[in-house]
Amino acid sequence: MRSYTRHQLKQDAFAASTAETISWAVENRSTLIAAGIVVVVILALLGGGWAYVLYRDQQASAQLALAMQKYNAPIRPAGTPATPDVVSYGSLKEQAQATNPEFTRIADKYRFTQSSQLARYFAGITARDMGDNATAEKDLQEVAGSRYPEVASLSKFALAALYHDSNRNQQAIETYNQLIDHPTVSVGKSAAQLALASLYESMSQPDQARHIYEQMQKESPGTAVAQLAGQKLQALNK
Repeated sequence: MRSYTRHQLKQDAFAASTAETISWAVENRSTLIAAGIVVVVILALLGGGWAYVLYRDQQASAQLALAMQKYNAPIRPAGTPATPDVVSYGSLKEQAQATNPEFTRIADKYRFTQSSQLARYFAGITARDMGDNATAEKDLQEVAGSRYPEVASLSKFALAALYHDSNRNQQAIETYNQLIDHPTVSVGKSAAQLALASLYESMSQPDQARHIYEQMQKESPGTAVAQLAGQKLQALNK
């Protein structure tokens, strides 16, 4: 699993272009030398800090990859016995119980890395699957405020579903609208629109859902998104 963190180092070049500036530099060379030493020290510390963060993120990413392999093991159909030496789960809850500790450990150990935020997201997802909604909400809210927008969007999307499941529909609506207004690659606008329309349908507000489907058709004519919205409209109008 590739690391989710990419760092780019930017360098700024400064040049003195007038005789007056050169003269000032000569007269104040002691001050400049002292200031230069401070800058060098700060840059060294920052460079070392970024290197350390990158190193820790690589460690977290490697461990997260192993946890994801375990998480992605299949869930057996009901009544199907486990196969020896093959990882599988008898239920979604069993899968969550087996993997939640791994995600939580990675998130706790490698804080401030992007991989740790993704681990925290899966810790929240598995906590929800275990029936621990309080822990799930806490984990997902932490990541929803992350500086990494792709992971933050995933967490907000999961939080909206959690709000709906706990009868906090207004919070769910607000969260879906945030995702619609600020789409990302991980949660596109159409995905948030479909989820919000579905929520309105479950709340017996078909007009609100219909408006969203019609808007999707107008925004993306001739696309698979428009086709799906049309199918939803047909089902809604029956």
